[in-house]
Amino acid sequence: MTRQREEIILRRAVARLRAAVMAVTFGATGGAALFLATAWLLLRGGENVGQHLGLLRNYLPGYSVTWGGAVLGLAYGVVLGGIAGASLAWTYNRIADLRGAATTRG
Repeated sequence: MTRQREEIILRRAVARLRAAVMAVTFGATGGAALFLATAWLLLRGGENVGQHLGLLRNYLPGYSVTWGGAVLGLAYGVVLGGIAGASLAWTYNRIADLRGAATTRG
């Protein structure tokens, strides 16, 4: 088996992650999670509604445990989740490329 053929087989064996798919998936999950967490606290009510979740305003300007904050949290979750998903896919693919190159050389 030629070296080039081995490299082709190896590249097919390693799963590649699509950054766009990961970004959309993580973004949708992150946005929905923050929106639902905020909405749950608002519907539940109580004396100190969302006291701990409200600390996110330190990192997410404008966010609060209100209905407007839930919508803003949805947007923040989509953006931050999208960045996290794309970064994870990019990092994984770079490591897979490096390992594949090292295996075919060695």
